[in-house]
Amino acid sequence: MDTDTGAGTGSVTRTRTGRVAEAAAGKSAAPTASCRAARPRADALRNRERIVSAARELFVEFGPDVALDDVARRAGVGNATLYRNFPDRAALTHEVVLAVTSRTTLRAEEAVAAESDPFAALSRFVHAAADERIGALCPMISGVFDKDHPDLLAERDRLEEAVAGLVSRAQSAGRLRTDIAVGDVLVALSQLTRPLPGIACQGIDRFTHRHLQLFLDGLETPARSELPGSAATLEDLRRS
Repeated sequence: MDTDTGAGTGSVTRTRTGRVAEAAAGKSAAPTASCRAARPRADALRNRERIVSAARELFVEFGPDVALDDVARRAGVGNATLYRNFPDRAALTHEVVLAVTSRTTLRAEEAVAAESDPFAALSRFVHAAADERIGALCPMISGVFDKDHPDLLAERDRLEEAVAGLVSRAQSAGRLRTDIAVGDVLVALSQLTRPLPGIACQGIDRFTHRHLQLFLDGLETPARSELPGSAATLEDLRRS
């Protein structure tokens, strides 16, 4: 027991335990409120993820100029929720490109870890990239958004490095024809994983992996034909 003396009102006696408890309560209350304010609610995060996923699908099906009302409808959210998360088309496109690029890079890294055969790793990646809707990236290159944003450039470099590693290892092992380059793989992926622009091809997905396998069969050695032109490099893609 210790004693605090108040001025003009006599003595006020409190236990040390009481003061410690009050101080602890005061310290714990503020951070808890702050954390609640800073951390997005779980339902808000789910809505954001649904919007990005819906936009990714619709950009593949119809291109980046699809109506944002349609994106909200596909995501199962109201227009207000969409615009609260993404105030304009450029912001939504940025997030979709970032998400698809990042997830596709992860698929490349997983393929390397899962397959000891370099060509099997490349094949695994190609099919996984299709499931990530990598075709959504191609029509967005001409979209109205900052494609030179540092976040996007960093993710693009990670993806290109990962795919270049897959191609290089398969060629070094003698499993992949040497007259192709990374750009050939990425161009084929973008073309084979989305329908013709402006056309809603219902059920097109059921052919995607079939056609990708035909493409992969054409990449294996020994090559059965001589390819016209030159291999598509990453520099070629950036200039186009």
